[in-house]
Amino acid sequence: MQTPDVVSAEEWQQARDELLKAEKELTRAQDALAARRRRLPMVRFDNGYTFDTPDGPRTLLDLFEGRAQLVVYQFMDSGPDHHCPGCTWFTDSVPVTGLPGLADRGVTWVTVSDMPLAQIEAYKARRGWTLPFVSSCGTSFAADCGVGGGFMLSVFLRDGEDIYRTYNTTARGVDRLVFVNSILDLTPYGRQEDWEDSPPGWPQHPTYG
Repeated sequence: MQTPDVVSAEEWQQARDELLKAEKELTRAQDALAARRRRLPMVRFDNGYTFDTPDGPRTLLDLFEGRAQLVVYQFMDSGPDHHCPGCTWFTDSVPVTGLPGLADRGVTWVTVSDMPLAQIEAYKARRGWTLPFVSSCGTSFAADCGVGGGFMLSVFLRDGEDIYRTYNTTARGVDRLVFVNSILDLTPYGRQEDWEDSPPGWPQHPTYG
């Protein structure tokens, strides 16, 4: 297996300092992007959905649990007894111990899928998940969000009983939120996936392979 070049401590520090400059530039760019995100306009969103939950029917407004902001991860519905490996990987990474910290800042988290609730509950038990996970089966919620049979993360804000959508992302926008991926991106071999730009000889395999 190939490894990084071995250099002196001084050479390593020089290379690290050069990379740090690029990292700082990226941090400032990400801060500026977050500032733009906070200034996005919002669009009114319907509340006429009935979600099936372990505690009975709930509306979108109910999912806020009285807080002002709601983050929804929409788990792909791949059919009976089939579960998206990417959505599973993402959901495995959601830090349940961190959800109270979101709640303390007025943000509620919920995972939603067009899968029937019984399928969701069975998969939750199999994976050992305890995070909030409800079914939008039989509603147009996924279609109205523009999920199109895939997955998406959406952010909602409420003003009284009026609900607005403020942000959404999918694909790599969701990928960047995964804790394991973020740590692997700091390591010499990275995620070890074949799409990555890695030196020749680095270990790589297909994503979810």
